[in-house]
Amino acid sequence: MTARFRVVITDQIFPTIDIEREILAGIDAELEVASGSRDDVLRIAADADALLNTYFSFDAAALGRLRRCRIVARYGIGVDNIDLDAARERGIVVTNVPDYCVEEVAAHAVAMVLSLLRRLPEGQAVLERGGWGVDELRPIKRLSQTTIGVVGLGRIGREVARLLGAFGARMVGYDPYVADLPGFEPMELDDLLATADAVSLHSPLLPGTKGMIAAKQLAHMKPDAVLVNTSRGPLVVLDDLLGALRSGTIRGAGLDVYEHEPPDPARLEGVPGLLATPHSAFYSEAALTESQTKAATQVVKVLTGEAPDYQVN
Repeated sequence: MTARFRVVITDQIFPTIDIEREILAGIDAELEVASGSRDDVLRIAADADALLNTYFSFDAAALGRLRRCRIVARYGIGVDNIDLDAARERGIVVTNVPDYCVEEVAAHAVAMVLSLLRRLPEGQAVLERGGWGVDELRPIKRLSQTTIGVVGLGRIGREVARLLGAFGARMVGYDPYVADLPGFEPMELDDLLATADAVSLHSPLLPGTKGMIAAKQLAHMKPDAVLVNTSRGPLVVLDDLLGALRSGTIRGAGLDVYEHEPPDPARLEGVPGLLATPHSAFYSEAALTESQTKAATQVVKVLTGEAPDYQVN
């Protein structure tokens, strides 16, 4: 017996998809996982009523190959891999899950900021060299006497500020799209970069934010400052940042995301002051469950004529 709906996962990254199968079974939808080349995936997706999507990109041409699709539901927050205008023109709803890993990414960013400000990686290196004491770690500021700059004041940026503000740090913020900044001293980006002891990036990837931190912006920062990016890799020009670390333009950087993923390990090896993780800030078991549940629920709502919770186009 033919199912009522056909749903395709364009790029399966989860340990299991039992959650999606159970939710979609409630509307008699069969679920298929696409694989193979880009052309293979688009061929499999062509007759789907809905798509569940993580990283697979949909430009106008790819969207044009979808004959029946009513919704592309992203598992994540950002939607820069989907041409939203082209989707809207074709009557395809695009949704995301904007709140599934706020706690996780904020905690990861704060952990990186604190680790860099307290010089934990350098302290470990001292011990590994057989050294001892704080002579190689000077200076370290008291947290209540630091200035933390948050760039991008959505859910995650505000949670980062709440957590770091608990240490008594001065919080400064930049977001051209947010007028109300309670708890922040608003600043223009260049002023924030010049003022902050630590800068944490939480902006979406848009044409205006791609490469927003490059050599020119890094030169505005204090030599003892640190930069953390757990948001979108292309916000930072990686070669410029690595050059700034090697030259001492800034002291440290924490990266969980990169211009191109995964990055070439040789580019990161031996860079002074670099704390790097493998795009893991989003992760906890609870976050994965929430992402899968909410993305599949958007599919159910659209296919059954309800309004989705998280439409972005």
